[in-house]
Amino acid sequence: MKNLDLLKRICETPGVSGFERRIRNLILQEVRGLADSVSVDNMGNVIAVRKGREPKRVMVAAHMDEIGFIVNHVDENGFIRFLPLGGFDPKTLTAQRVVVHGRRDVVGVMGSKPIHIMKTEERNKVVPVNDYFIDLGLPKEEIDQLVGIGDPITRERDLIEMGDCVTGKSLDNRVSVFILLETLRRLQGQELPYDLYATFTVQEEVGLRGAMGSVGHIDPDFGFGLDVTIAYDVPGSSSRENVTCLGKGAAIKILDGSVISDFRMVNYLKEVAQRREIPTQLELLPAGGTDTAALQRYGTKGCIAGAISIPLRNMHQVIEMASRQDIEHCTALLTASLLELDTYDWDFTAAHGDGEHPDRDRRGDFDWL
Repeated sequence: MKNLDLLKRICETPGVSGFERRIRNLILQEVRGLADSVSVDNMGNVIAVRKGREPKRVMVAAHMDEIGFIVNHVDENGFIRFLPLGGFDPKTLTAQRVVVHGRRDVVGVMGSKPIHIMKTEERNKVVPVNDYFIDLGLPKEEIDQLVGIGDPITRERDLIEMGDCVTGKSLDNRVSVFILLETLRRLQGQELPYDLYATFTVQEEVGLRGAMGSVGHIDPDFGFGLDVTIAYDVPGSSSRENVTCLGKGAAIKILDGSVISDFRMVNYLKEVAQRREIPTQLELLPAGGTDTAALQRYGTKGCIAGAISIPLRNMHQVIEMASRQDIEHCTALLTASLLELDTYDWDFTAAHGDGEHPDRDRRGDFDWL
């Protein structure tokens, strides 16, 4: 894929929720020259603005933070205890390397009770997160000079290509950061219908906090969430559990646990994809949420909001995997959708009930709206 080095740097740069300084600095470096103005708000969200023909506002939200941990105790032997920042699948943590970002970065190993001395009932259970500790391989006196309560911790993994995919840590949601930067690159020299606010948000993994703040002062008319979603197309899954399938195209979100996408935005994205022959699939995620919910709710007048999602295997685990083709299709769909936004009739009635909309015959009448 093009610009793999950039995706690699974005994924490998640390930045857990609330501690996004390094990844924010990388974004600021990369977005320079791609927008008419770039600013950082008080929460730390990066907002790159491209002016359009008309003053309506379009916001795209891609969160820059990653799941990780924070130091909450160092015992008398130098072993570190921690709290999670964001949701984690604990079964993947055993014997994994992490980086504690103290006075300098220190590599450590996740440890837990050895299986040889576990009781039978313990062997058959997933070790909970609070039973793990981090071993830095250093004496307590040296650890005290390097690590303190409140220091953030990230996973230690390189991003690599594997077959048709990329795999590494923090593809949730650094792949969306990459897609938004690539979209800005493709939009260079092209006129946009409306003002674009490309927003790289903070603290999504702990409750959409950065997006809530940025939506409040941007107050968009249209909103696009850009985040990963589950691809559970693996042995042991059923077709109704898949949510999405890896390599089958960009996912258009219908709903998740926090939002029901505006039906007009869903239909608009489907129409753009059809015209541009971009492979897509529909996403209905039964639990979890993204910045799309904040886009929809926190402006002063509401927002016509939807989302483009990137299928991801092994989400919230140590190593995640995405398809290179899906990344390209999501970039193409976002770019085209931003360019054509003024070509669609966003009126509630026109979007459904006049007999001309392609979905009407399949979905029936919408007089109840």
